Amino acid sequence: MNSEFDKNKVDELLKKANNELSWRDRMDAVNELKNYHCKESERVIVKLALHDPVFKVKHAAFLVAQSWGVKIGGVPIRLGKKPKGNLVKDIHKKLAKVRDSLGEEFTIEQFKEKFKSMYPKAYDIYEGDKGDKLDKWLENCIKCLPKKK
Repeated sequence: MNSEFDKNKVDELLKKANNELSWRDRMDAVNELKNYHCKESERVIVKLALHDPVFKVKHAAFLVAQSWGVKIGGVPIRLGKKPKGNLVKDIHKKLAKVRDSLGEEFTIEQFKEKFKSMYPKAYDIYEGDKGDKLDKWLENCIKCLPKKK
């Protein structure tokens, strides 16, 4: 346990860890919470390790929980495999709505901005998952979407 325990700092980090619209905030919180092992931080770390939709956040939280020796029901928590396929239900319908809300001609940057404003949680999940490959993934998805009605 950190001897320089700061309740205000932990509370601030717990808020960041619960920000569903920013995988970066959750990742930052995990990286800082590892220095504040307490009941509240352990609860949030376990939640992220088991349920975060962005695998890199999930993995980082799992490593912290593992280093703390966290167990549930006497058994160490396990990190499942990185999910394959769609991370968000009906993502292609959502992407089609984004495309249809834009004019005939648009850039990938315009598409990303519209996607982020219409579906911020879905955008955050895919941005966290795809990283530098987000633009290419979106371009491929847009090509495969059904034609506008």
